[in-house]
Amino acid sequence: MGDDDFDDLLPNPPSMVAGADATFDQAGIDALFGFEESLAPVQKSGLKAVIESNVISHEKLPMLEVVCERMVRSFATNMRNLTSDAIDVNLEQISSTRFGEFMNRVSLPAMLGVFKVPEWENYGVVTVDSGLIYAVVDAFLGGRKGSNPVRIDGRAFTSIETSLVSRMVQLALDDFATAFEAIQPVKMELERVETSPRFAAIAGPSNLSAFATFRVDMEGRGGNFSILLPYATLEPVREKLLQRFMGEKMGRDRMWESHMAQSLFSTEVIVDVVLGEKHMRLQDVMGMQVGQTLGLNRGPDDPLEVHCGGISLGHAHIGQRCSNIAIRLATDISKGFSK
Repeated sequence: MGDDDFDDLLPNPPSMVAGADATFDQAGIDALFGFEESLAPVQKSGLKAVIESNVISHEKLPMLEVVCERMVRSFATNMRNLTSDAIDVNLEQISSTRFGEFMNRVSLPAMLGVFKVPEWENYGVVTVDSGLIYAVVDAFLGGRKGSNPVRIDGRAFTSIETSLVSRMVQLALDDFATAFEAIQPVKMELERVETSPRFAAIAGPSNLSAFATFRVDMEGRGGNFSILLPYATLEPVREKLLQRFMGEKMGRDRMWESHMAQSLFSTEVIVDVVLGEKHMRLQDVMGMQVGQTLGLNRGPDDPLEVHCGGISLGHAHIGQRCSNIAIRLATDISKGFSK
């Protein structure tokens, strides 16, 4: 069988595609073997496209930034007392992402601490990168200041390294819980430390989560760690985290509450006592003269209506006190107002 016989078996012989002396490029080869459709991007539609969309619509949580800023100050102080090193802690980023996307970005080797918040009945994750792991181990074991720790790739973390990093993670969680006290008292308990993101899956890949990334520097050594909380975990305090704030004052403003209460109690209110009502023709009203008497069908002991701004507040009896006309309430103001 000759070359011409092979050309007859091909759907588009080379002489028909690009000339007799032309060579195939990658596009021509793909077209020859029918790979164009398989290489085309798959168009997602429907609910799957919405779930896997890169565009994330999330609520900003202003109070969460305040909590993280407070946590930075306390964590830096506690780490200095624990290691006797000059430690600087900075808040790098606060954002939202999908849980699966965050886990896929974790650079291995790393440690992932799964912690539980009993008051919220849910979990969170703390990720510690390798740079911070070796820096913490070196600092706790008395390494020389200013020297970069030796990083050994290709081996698993030892039990000593895991124990020392777990100590630092629990310290960070305690400071994070302390910063949350102004919003809601909580406890954050480290349950386990994993080295694979698959074993730290506490939520679905498409679940929205809020995370905060912190940078820890220890005299020329250090790294990053992140605290990730799914929105399902933050749901019990979502309304409080959405609150706006002035400066670093958190929660309710007691000063303005006290000022408003004092102002309301010292406000003068004009109260009208209705002795009676009578329907009259306009002609009779225009004909009224000085000294004319009107019958209101009210006795001395009958209760009178007390009005404020045209609204009935309750009933009272009329009398005299210290040569002045006075009234004594027969019903509570609140009960009369509700009617």
